[in-house]
Amino acid sequence: MGRVLQTGGWVGEEAGPDVYVDRKEQVFPTLGGEMIDRMRPYGRVRSFEAGAFLYRSGERGVDLHVVLEGAIEILDDGLDQEASIVVTYGHRQFTGEFDQLSGRATLVSARAAQPVRALAFDRSGFRSMVEAQPDIADILWRALILRRQGMIQNAVGGTILIGSRADPAFLRIGRFLSRNGCPHRQIDADGDSDARRLMVSAGVNADDLPVVIVGTRAILRHPDDRSLSDILGVSEPVDGDHIYDLAIIGAGPAGLAAAVGATSEGIDTIMVDTVGPGGQAGTSSRIENYPGFPLGLSGQTLAAKALVQAQKFGARLIVARGIEAIDCERCPFVLRLNSGERIMARAVLVAVGATYRSLDLDDIDRFHGRGIHHAATGMEAKLCRDADVVVVGGGNSAGQAALFLSSHARHVHVLVRGSALADTMSDYLLRRLEASDRISIHTGATVTRLDGDLTLTRVRWSCRDGTEGLADASNLFLMLGAVPNTGWLQGCVDLDRHGFVLTGESGGDGTGRYRTSRPGIFAAGDVRSGSVKRVAAAVGEGAVVLAEIHHWLRA
Repeated sequence: MGRVLQTGGWVGEEAGPDVYVDRKEQVFPTLGGEMIDRMRPYGRVRSFEAGAFLYRSGERGVDLHVVLEGAIEILDDGLDQEASIVVTYGHRQFTGEFDQLSGRATLVSARAAQPVRALAFDRSGFRSMVEAQPDIADILWRALILRRQGMIQNAVGGTILIGSRADPAFLRIGRFLSRNGCPHRQIDADGDSDARRLMVSAGVNADDLPVVIVGTRAILRHPDDRSLSDILGVSEPVDGDHIYDLAIIGAGPAGLAAAVGATSEGIDTIMVDTVGPGGQAGTSSRIENYPGFPLGLSGQTLAAKALVQAQKFGARLIVARGIEAIDCERCPFVLRLNSGERIMARAVLVAVGATYRSLDLDDIDRFHGRGIHHAATGMEAKLCRDADVVVVGGGNSAGQAALFLSSHARHVHVLVRGSALADTMSDYLLRRLEASDRISIHTGATVTRLDGDLTLTRVRWSCRDGTEGLADASNLFLMLGAVPNTGWLQGCVDLDRHGFVLTGESGGDGTGRYRTSRPGIFAAGDVRSGSVKRVAAAVGEGAVVLAEIHHWLRA
């Protein structure tokens, strides 16, 4: 095996050992000869001369290759380095990592180290083979998933983000890359000695920041999410003429659960999300009341694992696109994206995200992204080290954020509008907040003023008992809930006065709990009027709604 890169850190997962090293036999297994004989009917034999490329980074739809003779080198060819060998595959080993088989662009290149004969599998042949050979499938899937985790952990793939950690655009891009499982290095232009050298190599200056360098393929200045998605190949291509069985709008817990269930049962499914998998849950630093995870896990990790399951069964994911309109007067329904593309589907599940609530304060907009945040992840925590922090909100998201930030910040002030947290927060969270000497809870509290020039420097609040508070805090976390993004559904399905989707007897046709007033369109999760706003509840609704979708598709 060739040199294994060991740079960067774990993105979107709890810290752990290097899977490339500590799980080497699972990440780079050698298949038995009898297994390869069983695989042959699903692939085709290809030959390559020494030095020939099997595929290059950025290509889509590349084959998985099992080495029959010779050796294949996997290359990481970033701008800041010569192409380096990540690993070399020999006799009866195989190329590939998980996203290579999901329709996303490959992040590395493959080259014949010597004359090669290989058994090649395209996406269709691979899926047929793993369905027919479950013992082989277990080995392949485990290796492909672990390889992607190792690429993230070791920043393999040549993507580099350069900018200032105080820049809201830098934070937004970093969150987008992390949410979508894109291996990358983050370089702080204000304090990293590598920044200047890389900027010179890329031909960019301080006015161009933030900059994303994608291998040797592209240099993006001030990129938006869509341009990032397109150049990185995060989204699968949109086929506007294909009619899907099911389009899921929103890749939060409800949408992901529905995608796993639907694709595992053979329903042709596509998901659309404006950012990436996870929804609001994806911004939670730790969820401790989700069944099966006694030590808790981050919302981003939960979403990443669910997405892997859905893609394993064939789900397609489109990100950095929003729904602009829906033609619901005919079936299949036509969903028009804000990119100008369209999706046609026989059934639609609405599991959309939301717009975060803010505070009613003058001049607050200038601090969004410059001290005000709606997520508490590792990126934001780095900005809070040894400083005071203010969290506004009384729900579980606020409690989870406060606990997570308390391990980084000097002190965390939790401001709650109500008179008691017990009415809105799970008991286990409340007890942990009250037990921490680094967290103060202020009930009946309202933020009255924010101070700062270019960035936030101070937060002031007042309480109903007449007391006032002040914190020299450069970071304010607003965990105030959100307004559902359902404007595109106006005139198509019934909504309640807050914009949540009415279902079942309250607004549907009365034949199913999750059916809307428009036959063929369903709603599940937080967007559904009257739903329980908890991750486990959203996952349950996403699973249960499939029975109604099945019934509609059969009809």
